Amino acid sequence: MLQTLFFKFSAAPESVYIFSSVGLEPWGRIGTGVLELLASFLLLLNRQAFWGAILGIGLMIGAIFTHLLILGIEVMDDRGQLFYMALVALIGCIYTLYQTRSTLKVFIYTML
Repeated sequence: MLQTLFFKFSAAPESVYIFSSVGLEPWGRIGTGVLELLASFLLLLNRQAFWGAILGIGLMIGAIFTHLLILGIEVMDDRGQLFYMALVALIGCIYTLYQTRSTLKVFIYTML
């Protein structure tokens, strides 16, 4: 997710094209970038990785469904690179969520 932030925040043609196609340019691009930055930051913090993984899963599911339903797997002749990167990020977030699942138990116990 961190790798794509530069392109979102610098209004790279690919990012502008993607979010224009979805009808969310520029606020969707910037908002998604901010959320991806937050998720990435949380993933880097050991105690907050669980929450970063949840946010990352939501973002990557949104990206994957956007590719499948609106954009197509290949965008601007990228040979599906953005789609496959979203899949890898999703798998990484799912793995992190699984590895940090004890955080949910602690959270539930503190809420009771």
